[in-house]
Amino acid sequence: MNDDADGSTGSPREDGGSGVTDPSGTDAPSDVADVDFADLSLPQRVFVAAVQNPTRGVVVAVLLAFGFSFYIALWMAFPRVAVLFSAVGVVVVLVLLGLYYLTRVLGRA
Repeated sequence: MNDDADGSTGSPREDGGSGVTDPSGTDAPSDVADVDFADLSLPQRVFVAAVQNPTRGVVVAVLLAFGFSFYIALWMAFPRVAVLFSAVGVVVVLVLLGLYYLTRVLGRA
């Protein structure tokens, strides 16, 4: 006869019989070094963010494609306005690249 109060006979498993192990009991591999997020490059940061939340990455990609389709439609409907917007965009990108370069050069000095 099996007595339920007696834990030595007939207990399936300590984890409730689910077969799932507790992840908090496992240690992280010792050969993996801790990396600070600030040490990562921009493409590495994008990859980490996409891995951590892939849904957000898909939403951002869809929104970028949607915006690009409007840019193409602007070129087809109003080419002169699109040239103006493109020229302003190029100037803004050049100014931002110049500022980035200056901060990198001044940061090393």
